[in-house]
Amino acid sequence: MRVPTDPTRRTDAAGRAMVRRFIACINRGDVNGLAGLMTDDHLFIDGMGNRVRIRRAMARGWAGYFAMVPDYAIEVEDVFVRGRTIAVLGFAGGSYVSPSTRRSAGTWRVPAAWRAVVRRGRVAEWQVYADNEPIRQLMRRADRRRRSRRTR
Repeated sequence: MRVPTDPTRRTDAAGRAMVRRFIACINRGDVNGLAGLMTDDHLFIDGMGNRVRIRRAMARGWAGYFAMVPDYAIEVEDVFVRGRTIAVLGFAGGSYVSPSTRRSAGTWRVPAAWRAVVRRGRVAEWQVYADNEPIRQLMRRADRRRRSRRTR
């Protein structure tokens, strides 16, 4: 007698796999790959609660972010799945490159968490929970350096 497969297990595995693919695209800086994994009405929520809706707008947002932090990476420590919602715990970090000087102002790494909602095989929501202060400090430092070079 064959035991029926638990459909939730398949859904959980599919959601987990989708989020891992999404993170792999982030770690490669692959904007087109990310856009291909988002729903048309994708919602991104950053660590400050700012929202960007619509895949096309978020693809532009990722492109701008990867220009600023070209080696941005997510290190996954743990993943939890409940239905369509996937929680990821780990670390985020990279090098901040000042848009004005195009030089690295330093690196940052923070503990972080992400919440994804997967719908119809795509990422419908991506929410970041992370302390933005370390990268903001690098931005301020780069800005001070740029201003001090101007006054010389």
